[in-house]
Amino acid sequence: MATEPVAVESAAPSLVDRYFTRWYKADVKGKPCEDHCILQHSNRICVITLAESHPVLQSGKTIKSISYQISTNCSRLENKVSGKFKRGAQFLTELAPLCKIYCSDGEEYTISSCVRGRLMEVNENILHKPSILQEKPSTEGYIAVVLPKFEESKSITEGLLTQKQYEEVVVKRSNTTTATS
Repeated sequence: MATEPVAVESAAPSLVDRYFTRWYKADVKGKPCEDHCILQHSNRICVITLAESHPVLQSGKTIKSISYQISTNCSRLENKVSGKFKRGAQFLTELAPLCKIYCSDGEEYTISSCVRGRLMEVNENILHKPSILQEKPSTEGYIAVVLPKFEESKSITEGLLTQKQYEEVVVKRSNTTTATS
């Protein structure tokens, strides 16, 4: 008697889960719940996205517009990178602003780099269709791509949280909000 093979349903990991390590920066610049996610590839490239708990990704928020114009003299859209050594790339510090997100309720959020390095590109698609930032935050809705210096590529994760540590922070945060309610 032949037994039929049992089909095991295992979801294949997504492209992001397969090739990137997730790092988190909680409460960026001391602002509660404004968390960022840094997707670090094995080639040291970092993709800056919003963490799942960021207020922009919470239900009820509608993004009115996104601006890469940081100040009157600085626009991330003017970043022009060329050549092997990435000439022309803007250099960013951990706290350097990447963009501003304006919501329909009047709230404004400044998204920071969270890692030191050269700005390789910004996602211009979110300017034309801001909803993809909420629909697909870690894929098509990324904010920017940053290339850390080679010497600093190992140390950029200092001060960032692993996925497990970040989940613990979110649980503690939700416990304190329910305790105060």
